[in-house]
Amino acid sequence: MNQHIHCKSTPREIAPGVQWLGDCLAQHANGKIYHTYNAAYLVIGEEASLLVETGHPKDYPLLARQLEKVLKGQPPLRYLFVTHQETPHSGGLGRILEDFDDVILCGDMSDYHLAFPQFSHRMSALALGDTIDLGNRLFRVVEPVIRDLRTTWWGFDEKERVLFPGDGFAYSHYHEDGHCGLFAEEAVSLNIPEVSAVFADRALFWTKFTQMDLYADRLEKLVHELDVRAIGPAHGLPVIDPKTTFPKIKAGLIYGSSVPESGTETGPTRDKSST
Repeated sequence: MNQHIHCKSTPREIAPGVQWLGDCLAQHANGKIYHTYNAAYLVIGEEASLLVETGHPKDYPLLARQLEKVLKGQPPLRYLFVTHQETPHSGGLGRILEDFDDVILCGDMSDYHLAFPQFSHRMSALALGDTIDLGNRLFRVVEPVIRDLRTTWWGFDEKERVLFPGDGFAYSHYHEDGHCGLFAEEAVSLNIPEVSAVFADRALFWTKFTQMDLYADRLEKLVHELDVRAIGPAHGLPVIDPKTTFPKIKAGLIYGSSVPESGTETGPTRDKSST
């Protein structure tokens, strides 16, 4: 690792009572090393706390330490909301349910009872408009404009107007530029269209076969309707100034869907001088 890279670390508060947790995953593409977050977020009410996403299974030891730190002196963790069943979003839910006896799993509950029959009594199916009361703080299920799976739901913290869009704002970042742990507005060298294209190649390949500008327009309408003031995506850097950053995200979604696949690379970048 480059010793001169200075990255911020999570947990980091993105809005009052909303903590950004999780870690990066390195990806190789276009001869470069990109990092992508598998983030989780803790929403803290006056009576209960709610975790959005669990991150990748490899991240659970870190997530457990982060939860122990940010829950100290706070209302207990009572709810786990996962946007959908894909591994980077729900891969730690079994261990969350084992470690936190009172936690209720919330969202679309399709098939979870098959994987975790021992916890089927602690699952609560939610649908559009349903809310969870955390104590002077409501968490609402909202329209999942961009669905990675048909079972996808997005979440919204009504108190601080934070949107949790799962894969909706999915883009990588540059570890070498010290972007890890930064908000999107702080990562000044981040080329959002380029990193959106990289992520579309790796995880949202279907976006290359649809008219993505329609999704981008609907996403812009949702952000306006909800008066969103911060965004906590699973894979992109958190957005704390949507008015400034959303146009870049919208352009990135459309650009990423428009360019051909750049190919897949699973190993480290090769040193061409040695060949």
